[in-house]
Amino acid sequence: MKAPDLLPSALIGAVASARSMTPMAALAAAHLAKRKTPGRLRLLTHPLFTAGALAMGVGELYGDKMKSAPDRTVFLGLLARVMSAGIAGSALAPKGRERAGGLVAVLTAVPLAYLTLAGRKRAMRRIGQTKSGLIEDLLIVASGAAVVAGTVRKGGTSRRR
Repeated sequence: MKAPDLLPSALIGAVASARSMTPMAALAAAHLAKRKTPGRLRLLTHPLFTAGALAMGVGELYGDKMKSAPDRTVFLGLLARVMSAGIAGSALAPKGRERAGGLVAVLTAVPLAYLTLAGRKRAMRRIGQTKSGLIEDLLIVASGAAVVAGTVRKGGTSRRR
């Protein structure tokens, strides 16, 4: 296996840096579409996970626009990113490389959380919290959907082999 095999894990880590629940929601949507991840994780196929991940993904999109929303780099925000990136990065890694995929995703998500926060704060000063948040939502949700859709396939095989 080569480093490019872990590219989807790194990319989903980048998604988690800006929206911690989007990777989980994207995996849940893929599960509902009867797609399987290359990495094996039983948690991802549980109906409670699917419903919870979708609800939390939507809730995060709404909550981010609130004035009281904490920065993504507070302890709990980073913890959510570590957990989400780790799970999603593992799921999108080739079978047998789940641990490496999770680690790559986490190592991408944490430092990028600081960079995406800085970019968001600049955008907030220019166009406001709601507009900047909606634009970021659009970019991040589309990116998360694209990464997951490009990696999962019907029947559980990955496009990257």
